Amino acid sequence: MIQVAIMGHGVVGSGVASIILTHKKKLFANLGEEIYIKKVLDLREFPDSPIADRFTKDFNDILNDAEIRVVAEVMGGINPAYEYTKELLKAGKSVVTSNKELVAAKGAELIQIAKSNNANFFFEASVGGGIPILRPLVQCLVANNVKEIAGILNGTTNFILSKMIDEGMDFDAALKLAQDLGFAERNPEADVEGHDACRKICILASLAYGKHIYPDNIHTEGITNISLKDVAYAAKYNSVIKLIGDVKLLDNGKIDIYVSPMFVREKSLLANIHDEFNGIMVRGDCTDDVLFYGKGAGSLPTASAVVADIIDACRHLKERKYIFWADSNNESVLPYNESRTRMYLRIENPDSIELVNEVFGDVYTIASDEELAVATDLMTIEEIERNIEKLERKDVKILSKIRISDL
Repeated sequence: MIQVAIMGHGVVGSGVASIILTHKKKLFANLGEEIYIKKVLDLREFPDSPIADRFTKDFNDILNDAEIRVVAEVMGGINPAYEYTKELLKAGKSVVTSNKELVAAKGAELIQIAKSNNANFFFEASVGGGIPILRPLVQCLVANNVKEIAGILNGTTNFILSKMIDEGMDFDAALKLAQDLGFAERNPEADVEGHDACRKICILASLAYGKHIYPDNIHTEGITNISLKDVAYAAKYNSVIKLIGDVKLLDNGKIDIYVSPMFVREKSLLANIHDEFNGIMVRGDCTDDVLFYGKGAGSLPTASAVVADIIDACRHLKERKYIFWADSNNESVLPYNESRTRMYLRIENPDSIELVNEVFGDVYTIASDEELAVATDLMTIEEIERNIEKLERKDVKILSKIRISDL
């Protein structure tokens, strides 16, 4: 019998407990030992839980219990999750987590503490919920040099954009529906402003390229400014709009990483991922494009990944499993203004086409009836912004700008 603890009994934590209790035979057959939940940390009472007698409000009940070898941290946020995780790893206990904010902000430090104390720190559930992506990245695709990772990493925003594309809902109506269905929080800022996707692409980049990429200085755009007109012009360009977290390794060794709404061509692997589903494309030099697809959030999908990490940690109680990246100060990250892209521009006056061509060089005209919609040639963000400033000085009003992907 291997004794474990769970910190947090919310959406994910309750799912973890449920899977361990209801899939006992399956887990025993896989591991060869029973997994026993000895403690659950939460400030609330759960008198109807089948393990109500194992709840505690005192973290020290877990930290100081030598029989507890593996702990699942599913509280979310940085505090107190960071301090608790750090103390557990220093005590030689392995920790698994679904907490993307924690991993994105403190991953390098916690991995190093785990290494120093012959413990493991696993976080498969922090990216993509129930979609297996981190293990395949470091195991199944280890023979590849990863050229690029691009993904729809947030189910809430993908649901909203799907409703805008497929049903013609405007942003506000689609957001309200997402909230009513439980896909979006009452305060949806972390999702719709791109922060959630940013944390996830930073974790993927750190794992793929071996240096911790901190989200604080990564260019991050959300979807709040996307209009139905943008959706319609994307369709004219044989594309759909998706919120994409993208990272690519450039020939000069720099890492080009950002989160942004993008025109994605209809033939792309990522174009036909709808509603709350996520999709992560890994572009390797041997495999070419590999797509990981599934539900990226929810109680049981995320809990499934947490329990898989618990099983893995139980298998490696006496040894470390190699997952590592070095700390950094983001020195390898390409400044965003040097990132190269084509850009969609929506312009108020369709008669501005001559000025636009004069400033940008010949552009591709998507539409020129009520408004002007164009696609620029490939250039740096700095060049694009400088050209937009030139147009605005000539009283050309830019209503919208969205990156155009080559995915």
